[in-house]
Amino acid sequence: MLFPTPALTAADERVLSDVDRMRDDLRHQLQGRPAKWAGGLRKFLTADAVAASNSIEGFKVSTVDVEDLMAGERDVDVSDENRAETLAYQQMMTYIQTLHSVPDFAYGKGLLNALHWMLQGHRHTERRPAGQWRPGPVYVTDARDPSIAAYTAPGVEQVPALMAALIDWLNADDRSHPLIRAAMAHLHLVSIHPWSDGNGRMSRSLQTLMIAREGVLAPEFSSIEAWLGRPGNTWEYYQVLGRRGPTYRPDQDVSDWIRFNLMAYHQQAQTVHARFERSGRVWNALTEFASGAGLDERPVTALHDVAMAGRVRRTRYERSEALSVQQAQRDLRELVSRGILEPVGRTRARFYVAGRSFPEHVLDLARTPVVLDDPYRD
Repeated sequence: MLFPTPALTAADERVLSDVDRMRDDLRHQLQGRPAKWAGGLRKFLTADAVAASNSIEGFKVSTVDVEDLMAGERDVDVSDENRAETLAYQQMMTYIQTLHSVPDFAYGKGLLNALHWMLQGHRHTERRPAGQWRPGPVYVTDARDPSIAAYTAPGVEQVPALMAALIDWLNADDRSHPLIRAAMAHLHLVSIHPWSDGNGRMSRSLQTLMIAREGVLAPEFSSIEAWLGRPGNTWEYYQVLGRRGPTYRPDQDVSDWIRFNLMAYHQQAQTVHARFERSGRVWNALTEFASGAGLDERPVTALHDVAMAGRVRRTRYERSEALSVQQAQRDLRELVSRGILEPVGRTRARFYVAGRSFPEHVLDLARTPVVLDDPYRD
């Protein structure tokens, strides 16, 4: 038995309508933007989702470090464990993003276990296998006292039947809104806890996959993983899951879970839109600055990374503009000689930050925080 999908209230319907409108507006706005600028935004949002979802599980890597790791940088100052977890999750998320338009797509045991292997294969052991249902019991321990089980998942003998029911549900159409179905899929999977480890990230990833399959926006613009990774939201995430009780009880109303997810969808849409607008203003301001300073327009890509992410590496700039090593080095040397950028570190680990002549008004634009509205508040 799975949790029944609750009926939406009038307030829920209004919030959901707002989310649909914001996502549709963003889709139209993206169509008019330069491909390399929009591509950079997509990479940032993917990295932000990976960093946030991993942080919920205790793997702390900044978004800019995740971006560098995703780009193949080796000299990133993170632990071996955090590097492995980041790259595994990024690999799985990249595959999920490619599935958004597969015509003969279907959910199945093989797909879910393959995704789990991408995420947890580097941790595979006989006692805690990756890519297959768990061989024994699993618990979610209390954050304040690990000796207390906050949640005990269904018995191992129930897992095959519960997962078969979930897969059937995923492949059916109950005429619910796709965002509501995605939220329910997250709840179903995290409650069944079918694997020995990685259940939280798999559940969040399944939600992202279902949003991607909806086809309105590229998945990196729709995932709520970055929103869930903010400390206050993570706490509330655990609270709303905890209200389901210490054992699997699907015969209950989960309206509060739907409301929580609608809040997440709405505020993440606000956040992405604000990032989109801020990034565009920074790009335009840097284009004007480059023109006034007699610079080629090409280095705007590097300057934009510095303004928005705090730094840029030569290899990242080189790939973004399809340059040779020599061309990228020459451009960055010129920016350093003018005091626009300042190098940090040596050789392969070197990156560049804003120098004394970097336009301060652009940094102010990039650092302006966004105020998020509560969609349930009149």
